[in-house]
Amino acid sequence: MIIKNQIDFRSMHILITRVDAIGDVVLTLPLCGYLKQIRPETHITILARSYTKAVIDASESVDGFIDYDRIFALPEEEQIAQIKQYKFDAILHLITQQDISTLARKAGIPVRVGTASRPYHWRDCNRLIWLRRKVSDEHEAVLHFRLLKPLGIKEVPDRLWRYYQMNKLVTLPAAFSNLLQTDKFTIILHPKSNKNALEWDLERFGELINLLDKDRYQVFITGSEKEQQELKPWIDTLPPHVTDLTGKLPLDQLITFIKHTDGLLAASTGPLHLAAALGINALGLYPNFRPKHGGRWGPIGPKADYMETETESLDSISAKEVFDRIKTWKKIS
Repeated sequence: MIIKNQIDFRSMHILITRVDAIGDVVLTLPLCGYLKQIRPETHITILARSYTKAVIDASESVDGFIDYDRIFALPEEEQIAQIKQYKFDAILHLITQQDISTLARKAGIPVRVGTASRPYHWRDCNRLIWLRRKVSDEHEAVLHFRLLKPLGIKEVPDRLWRYYQMNKLVTLPAAFSNLLQTDKFTIILHPKSNKNALEWDLERFGELINLLDKDRYQVFITGSEKEQQELKPWIDTLPPHVTDLTGKLPLDQLITFIKHTDGLLAASTGPLHLAAALGINALGLYPNFRPKHGGRWGPIGPKADYMETETESLDSISAKEVFDRIKTWKKIS
């Protein structure tokens, strides 16, 4: 049943679902920040994967976190009891998963907003909108705002980066903060994407590093613990002005480290979106085809930009082209 009447959400407790990757969670924050601005009494909780919690904790726009991995490890009766105790007024299914929508219905959340393109939402949701993400060219962060229509919000604000509000950052250990005590331009290269995106070849990254003057640039390589082993043979060949940080920074510390650097280069991956949200120079490398192109998934930030390839490989983007873009960046004061 579709209920068409709009509701007053000024003091609602809203659950927002986004149980995929770090970048997806980052792109959820502008919606949260905008809700908080126009209705400060609204209480917002995000249901997400445990490994993305540091992103949510860093934002002043989110009041609570529910660990998807922990909740769905429980028997169904306990799952329902856990969700009921929060007394949510509404849930926004920013990601469509049947296990989540079924749980929200069984837990009796009064307002359940989902997409009409998912058949199980016709059973589980009572506010439906038409949205097919895979064929849309609108940016992911903009598409999130479509789910606010049943709450009476139809506009999408401009300059979405104003609403990230990633201001609750942890303190870096001295071993890492000391690396940033330099007059050089500090730049992070994040070569991998946990196979979530097309990646620029390591040879291209190497060519770029050779173009970055060691007297002007301090280069950091970041990546997960898993990627550390994959990248080690390549990193061992790099010059001395490159510092290997792969596998060394937990996510909360990585967020702080990114904030205090001057720029970051990556494919369409979490650290790129973090850099954009944190307001530093951020350059993403993207293919030009649906649904992975930059217009759909590019970084959103005051100093964020992207380059698109003309082929199905990022390697048609040359190191010189990337270097020319980086040369225009200004050091973050």
